[in-house]
Amino acid sequence: MISIAEAISIVKENGKPLLQSTIKKVEKAGGYELFEDIFSPINMPPFRQSAMDGYALNLHENLSYNLIGEIKAGDGHALKLKQGDAVRIFTGAPVPDSADAVMMQEKVTVNSDTITISHQIKTELNIRPLGEQVKTGNIALKKGTKLTPAAIGYLLSLGITEVSVFKKPNIGIVTTGNELIAPGEDLAYGKIYESNSKMLLSALYNLKFYDVTLYKVEDDYTKTIETLDTALNDNDLVLITGGISVGDYDFVGKALIELKVEELFYKVKQKPGKPLFFGKKNETKVFALPGNPAAALSCFYIYVYITLQQFMNREVLELPRVKVTSTSTFEKRGDRPQFLKGIYNNGKVEILDGQNSSMLQTFAVANALVFAPAELTTIKIGTELEVILLPN
Repeated sequence: MISIAEAISIVKENGKPLLQSTIKKVEKAGGYELFEDIFSPINMPPFRQSAMDGYALNLHENLSYNLIGEIKAGDGHALKLKQGDAVRIFTGAPVPDSADAVMMQEKVTVNSDTITISHQIKTELNIRPLGEQVKTGNIALKKGTKLTPAAIGYLLSLGITEVSVFKKPNIGIVTTGNELIAPGEDLAYGKIYESNSKMLLSALYNLKFYDVTLYKVEDDYTKTIETLDTALNDNDLVLITGGISVGDYDFVGKALIELKVEELFYKVKQKPGKPLFFGKKNETKVFALPGNPAAALSCFYIYVYITLQQFMNREVLELPRVKVTSTSTFEKRGDRPQFLKGIYNNGKVEILDGQNSSMLQTFAVANALVFAPAELTTIKIGTELEVILLPN
């Protein structure tokens, strides 16, 4: 059994980025990072564009202008203005090359086919110039840019429909246990509803990892080997829940040995999540998580999260940790460091009731894991602690 620090160090030492690309439709590329620079195929805006509703003017010394027409957004015609001419124009509409500026409508008096402006204005006022955002052939977004909703909108505004992005890992989630049935089925005596797979799936989706396959296997040695073999061959990361302990019907450990998965560590001095396994086969990483749901999710945030960030070549590998003071009391049993569910707010943390590793009710409202080191047996109000902030 190794320490938490040793386990985290081993996870970090054995991770590396995928550095592979895949093509995504722009509207489905949110959360991905660009694999290469994106060059703009057009000027944006693609024409001189009015920044507001008003009047486009061919400037002269007089404050009065001849009104010769109107240009709406989307109009494809270009009126020719002589000196002293004006056209009614609307936000987003193309400004004729013969117009020098746009006067906002609030500062214009209209009288039939003439207008009077309130004061002289500078050239190019209220006109968005051709290519103001980006010019044809220039870099629109750099390699590595994370595609936020704004970035998606920007690329679509340039007419770009597909992008090359860094591939995210294929992830397999394997659940084991004869006692597990799907939610919605009749709950027969001795059965429980299976939640770990969808819980981990949700955690992955929340982190923008979408290429996930779910596998279910009964407590059968041969079937466990077959299912794990498929998962190992088809994925970059395999998460297994349950079956890693040493009971008569816990076949995961034996199957991993049979499949020649290299053990990097097994069992960590921590609570919850002592029976945690980490290994690899070729380039595929394997975490066998405890079957208890709160323990599985705790291990996900502390260890699996690191590997996910490494796949994406990110510099920050762990969730944020901050120093806080406790607003609660807690008596810690045993000599293992413990991760407690808590609610963090403004430099303080409330340690919640119901810390059993089989219980998710407390975890459901927690936003932090409170680290209680081995030597700390009693937490008092005002005790200084370190917390891990969970993803929202």
